[in-house]
Amino acid sequence: MKKKTMKTLLCVLMMAVMVTMTSVTAFAAGDVATAIENTWTAAQTQIKSVVNNVVFPVIDMILAILFFVKLGTAYFDYRKHGQFEFTAPAILFACLIFTLTAPLYIWTIL
Repeated sequence: MKKKTMKTLLCVLMMAVMVTMTSVTAFAAGDVATAIENTWTAAQTQIKSVVNNVVFPVIDMILAILFFVKLGTAYFDYRKHGQFEFTAPAILFACLIFTLTAPLYIWTIL
């Protein structure tokens, strides 16, 4: 058992040495905040159009499907047990409303 523990410890130590030897430290050359702001300014319209036309509709579709599936399963649970569990459908509905209205105000926040 002692030999196995030493072998495992030696492997871990060797991996740590290899990681430190092969890693490269990245240093920022200059003002990083200004570079990020300039990049955002240059790509702002493209990012907005992709997010508004692709990302939000995909999220809305996924949430709508999940909402209706959960609503159906909650109904079948109600038929089986006699108690309607509305928490999960209510949360999904609130998230769906949030993502449907998000393009109207999200860019003023950012």
